[in-house]
Order: sequence, then structure tokens, then C-alpha cells
Amino acid sequence: MISRLKKIISADLVKVSSLNAVSTLVRILTGFISVKVVAKIIGPTGIALLGQLNNFSSIILSISAGGINTGITKHIAQYADSPKRYRLFLSTGFWITVFLSVCCALLLIFGARFFSVEILKDSQYVSVFYIFGVTIILFALNALLIAIINGFKEFKKYVIVNIAGSIIGLLFSIVLAIVFGVYGALLALVTYQSVIFIVTLFLVSRSEWFKVKFFTGRFSRTAALKLGHFSLMALTSAILVPLGQLFIRNFITEHQSLSDAGLWEGINRISTMYLMVLTTSFSVYYLPKLSGLKTDQEVRKEVFYVYKFMVPFLLITLSLIFLCRTLIIHILFNERFLGMEDLFLYQLIGDFFKMGFWVLSFIFLARTMTKYYIVMEFVGTGLNVFVCWYFTSRFGALGATMGFALSNCIVFIIHLVIFRKLLLSHAQ
Repeated sequence: MISRLKKIISADLVKVSSLNAVSTLVRILTGFISVKVVAKIIGPTGIALLGQLNNFSSIILSISAGGINTGITKHIAQYADSPKRYRLFLSTGFWITVFLSVCCALLLIFGARFFSVEILKDSQYVSVFYIFGVTIILFALNALLIAIINGFKEFKKYVIVNIAGSIIGLLFSIVLAIVFGVYGALLALVTYQSVIFIVTLFLVSRSEWFKVKFFTGRFSRTAALKLGHFSLMALTSAILVPLGQLFIRNFITEHQSLSDAGLWEGINRISTMYLMVLTTSFSVYYLPKLSGLKTDQEVRKEVFYVYKFMVPFLLITLSLIFLCRTLIIHILFNERFLGMEDLFLYQLIGDFFKMGFWVLSFIFLARTMTKYYIVMEFVGTGLNVFVCWYFTSRFGALGATMGFALSNCIVFIIHLVIFRKLLLSHAQ
């Protein structure tokens, strides 16, 4: 038993997870405080608007980064021992990021009034989009540096950046929400991540790979084509998922109320907070690990290895959250959000299946299965929107969580079918 325990503790996944535990704990605590304070100040309707802007900003920020960061992480991890090769990805990634972030900045600045009215239903928030446009390049460059840190497996720096981001995000959210209300909360959402660039830049300034000439070197068409596959996959996901949420939230708002949309946004925020424990730990470890595996047997072993750690933790966590749902609402929000209590069951079921296919979807990335990945993103998002629309029209916000659970279950089954040969190969 002792030797088995030592083996588990010494495992790479546990090491990375332990190192990331402090970061995750800080993110959860700061997220808890932020949600509690901001929700109390701006209420369900403000939370709904915050959700709208969050989805929109996710799309724009992903486009500004070119969707290449997953590809950067994979190829840096793959060529970490070959400076000549990884430098091509550093310079190519830099030029792609700069060009696209400038394009997005111009789009936000010149289209600020349109976005304010269409996304936030009011022209009074136009300055939020002006500021977003001015600062977006800093976010894009920060995301690029974080992807590189992950690729080189500099996990301590990765953790420090995440902790800094959590604390800065908390300070921005609370201070601006207290001073400016809903406007301040929206402003914090589109600015705090850019400030983290200064912290990240300081941390990597002494790394061997961080040289200005490495980033401003030549643009490699070969490297760009390789990153292009990941760009297509990442942008498809980054655009479709938030668009789907925007559609569902708008549908709830139009057929129920903005307050009901705020309750649905609230349950999504709770999911984000507790799933963060898994996604942050596993994603840092999982993609670089899969990228280095060559055979189906190795991949199959790694997938089941991850499931072995994830499933028990997830089941225990989901059970505790469901049993303590009323207490959680009081702790995280306030009495205006008690209507959220009925949304927990189906949301938690949906989260379980979501994490189930999340593990398998990384195989698409590691093996650059671009077509499969894009098709599954369209299928998953389209199915989620359609099923949620169907159930929401009959059961309101509860129907959105019912549709979330059903669509994720179907997507998980589809992933199992796609990878059935891989998962069943060399089975004992």
C-alpha cells in the first residue's frame, strides 16, 4: 500500500496537479469573492449582461490570438530540444498574433456603438468597447507567452501567472463594480487580463528562450501551416461555444426574462468555478503529454490513466455540490438567486458528460485531427443550441440545463464511437 501510494504521488499528473493546486485554490477563492461581491452589487440582470460580454469577449480574444496557442504549446513541447525549430514557431506565432490583434482592435474601436447596442442592448456602454480595442493586443501577447511557458513545461511560472491573474482580476472586478456598478464590472472584464501581460513579461524575461530576436525573426510559412490546423480547431471552438451561449441566453431573455437569464448565467459560473480544479490541472499536463506519445497503446493507457484520477473526484464533487446547493447559492450569491436551486441537477449531469468527452477531445488536438475536431464542435454546439431551445421553450431556464445535460450525453457517446478502436485496442 505504501509503495503504491508513493508511486501515485510521484506520478507526473499528481506532481503537476499539486503544483497547480495553489493556483487553482487562489482562483477559486478569488472567483468566489468576485462573484459574491459583484452579484450583490449588480444583481441577476447585471450578471446576465456580464455573461453576454464574457461570451463576446471570448470570441474576439480568441480571434486576436489567432487560435494558434494550442498549436504553439504542442510544437514547443515537441521541439523543446531543438532551438532552431522552436524559434520558427516563436517568430511565426508572434507575427500572427500582432497582425490579428491589430485587426480586432480596429474592429472594436470602429464598431463600438454597434457592439454596445447588439451585445449589451444599450449604447451607454460604448466606451467599454473602445477601451477593449485599445488593450486587446496586450491580452493576445500575454496568451502567446503563457502558451510558450506551457510548451516548455515551466509549470512554476505558469502557476505564478495564474495566481497573479486571479488576484488582479479580483481587484479590478470589485473596485470597478463598487465605483461604477454594472459599467465597472463590464470594464473590469475586458481590461484586467491585459494588465497580466506585464507580470508574464517580467517572469519570462530571464528564460533562455526569451530573446526579442527570436520573436521578431522571419515568418515561416511551414510553421504557419502547421499552426493553421490548430487555429482552425481553436477558433471553431472559441467562436461556436460562446455564440451558442449567446443564443441560449437571448432566447431565455426574450421568452422568460433577463433575470431568468441571470440565474442561468449564475449556474454556469458555478460550473466554471468547480470544473476549474480539473481543467487547469489536466490541461497543463495532458496536451504536452499526449503530443509526445507515438502509439495507440500509449494514448489509450494515458486516457484511462486520466479517467482514473478524474472520475472519482468528479463524482464526489458533483454529489457534494448537489447536496449543498442551497448553501452554495447563499454563500456565492444572495436570496435573489434562490431560483437557481432547481437548475443544479441537470447542470451537474451535463458537466459530468462534458468532462467525459473533454478528455477524449484532446486526442483530436494531439493528433491534429482537424476535420474531426471541427465537425464535432459544430455537432456539439448545434445540438446543444437546438435541444436547449426546445426545452427552454417548454420549461424556461430549467429547460436550458436539461438540454445541456442531454446534448453533452449524446456528444460523449459520439466521442466513444469515434475512438472505440483506440479505446478497445490492446484491451486486457
